[in-house]
Amino acid sequence: MSAWSRRAWLKWSTGASALAVFARLFEPGKLLSKAIPSSGEQLPVIGLGSSATFAEVARSEDVGALREVMTTLIQNGGTIFDTAPDYGASEEVAGRIASEASITDKIFWATKVNVARGGGAADPAAAKAQLDASFRKIKKSKIDLIQVHNLGDVPTQLKLLKDLKAEGRVRYLGVTTTSPNQYNDLIRNMKAEPLDFIGVNYAIDDRDVEQTILPLARDRKIAVLAYAPFGRTRLFRRVQGRSLPGWAAELDAKTWAQFFLKFVVSHPSITAATPATSQAKNMIDNIGGGIGRMPEEPTRKRMVAFGDALPSVG
Repeated sequence: MSAWSRRAWLKWSTGASALAVFARLFEPGKLLSKAIPSSGEQLPVIGLGSSATFAEVARSEDVGALREVMTTLIQNGGTIFDTAPDYGASEEVAGRIASEASITDKIFWATKVNVARGGGAADPAAAKAQLDASFRKIKKSKIDLIQVHNLGDVPTQLKLLKDLKAEGRVRYLGVTTTSPNQYNDLIRNMKAEPLDFIGVNYAIDDRDVEQTILPLARDRKIAVLAYAPFGRTRLFRRVQGRSLPGWAAELDAKTWAQFFLKFVVSHPSITAATPATSQAKNMIDNIGGGIGRMPEEPTRKRMVAFGDALPSVG
């Protein structure tokens, strides 16, 4: 199959019948999993994020597309659903959808906490109220992972997560940032705190975390969730009108999404990628990025060289 853009698929068709046709274009296979270093628990390497387009649809009256994308994740071997109170209605809508579809217990729920704004202090009572709201929205007494979002007042908010973990209400805890100007703070917290997870941006053209953060995660036995593996939409725009290189077939990559995801999840320190989408077709496409052959180091270098040669976009 030649490389199709997501926009081309949306123009081509919509609905469940198109989804079935799209799914048949990909060979069945088992989704790769990796271990959470602090526990050994296996997680599928492709999950679902709920910012961006997912959050946009969550604000609408018709969330049928989100129901379809979440059930598609589960039906195809995925489990990780990454959300946050800051993602508008995503957390609440996803909790309701999962409950109605009876898949709540099949999901690895990863949410966040942050009531600190502009680098200021977090009110512990407000942070606790936000956490209590997440438990109500997700409809679980124990959440798999809660992270301090954007390194907001880590001493205050991480303490609350440590307390919840000690009480058995949170299984794993961590911190996130998507801002390079916070990387030094992230490194400091990775060295000082008992983190199970971190969440950072990582893509074929956004590799700053390779220098220090990913090696440190390996050494400290910290799992890594990779956000924005497509550079948000930047990478798709950079390859617009281009065909996949012929050697992508050696990776079982049939689309650009799979090409980009295979680069991300093949890094030894990356536990999983959580690209956001509101389309079930895209969810199936993304799952394909965690199936089949993965690039080893020589091929990863080739992929980097290919990515670096792509035209820039505004």
